[in-house]
Amino acid sequence: MQPYHKIISEIKNGKIHPFYLLSGLEPYFIDEISNFITRELVNESGKDFDFTVLYGKDSNQNEIVEIAKRYPLISTYNVILVREAQYLEKKYDQLINYLLSPQKSSVVIFCYKNNSFDKRNKLYKSAVKSGVVFDSKKLYENQMIEWLKIELGKNNLKATPKSIQLMIEFLGLDLGKMSQEINKLKVFSTNKLITPEIVEEHIGISKDYNNFELINAIGSKNKTKAIKIIFYFSNDTKNNPITLTLSTVFQFFKKLLLYHGCAGRKVDIPRTLGISPYFLKDYENASRLFNMKNCSKAIEVIHLADLKSKGILGDNELQKEILIDLINDLF
Repeated sequence: MQPYHKIISEIKNGKIHPFYLLSGLEPYFIDEISNFITRELVNESGKDFDFTVLYGKDSNQNEIVEIAKRYPLISTYNVILVREAQYLEKKYDQLINYLLSPQKSSVVIFCYKNNSFDKRNKLYKSAVKSGVVFDSKKLYENQMIEWLKIELGKNNLKATPKSIQLMIEFLGLDLGKMSQEINKLKVFSTNKLITPEIVEEHIGISKDYNNFELINAIGSKNKTKAIKIIFYFSNDTKNNPITLTLSTVFQFFKKLLLYHGCAGRKVDIPRTLGISPYFLKDYENASRLFNMKNCSKAIEVIHLADLKSKGILGDNELQKEILIDLINDLF
């Protein structure tokens, strides 16, 4: 299995394979690779003759193989893009036979989303021998920070650490959405710098009332600020769901507990916690206010709040009550 950047680099250098098996839970990288291959190999003059888009629900292996066996008419390559390949019949005998001796001037891009392709399957093994196999995995939050910095750099942009945290909080780990927002923000950024104010105005998250600021308030034991944020959330539960708030607070105490465990050990604490080094000071300060016993107790309290929240997601007052009780218990 080849990593994403190696596949892109090979294509740029003219090393083209006859079959690309792209699968996994993260659709963004699958789309990026398939779009890149298409842009590199399909020109406008040959698009109507040497480029075919098929969908798993509406096509079959016989159709894919028949088209793949054709020689290109105008272009260097005959490209077959199979979208939603997960809906094809799971017996891949025809494709397996085709890959025994694939047409060298054809490129089949097999996009199998929402799951990793079974490595025990004969098609997987055939693709490893005759082409490229890629498993597109979801990124963890610490990987997301690095990915976001790289993507911003590609667009000649930079962002403050707080801006990056706000974007991740509001958009989650959806790389597709994040990429779209980057394209939007580069229009509005001043001096190519993304600030919290720009994120607030153009993505829609408040720079003062959000889960990031709630964690800051909890970590510094600023109860007044924490309660203000909770009241703000209760007036806009659609954009501030209690499930996300509880998950964020849980992750904070989980990482803080891990921080305590790293004390006195020679480890890369930011990498271990999955945070930017910029925020290490926050955990250092919070560790003085919440010892390991406090953190364990906090996790129990959050778990209880989560149980209380089940089934009442439409009741704003009850959500507010649960979160206020949580803050009182934490403090």
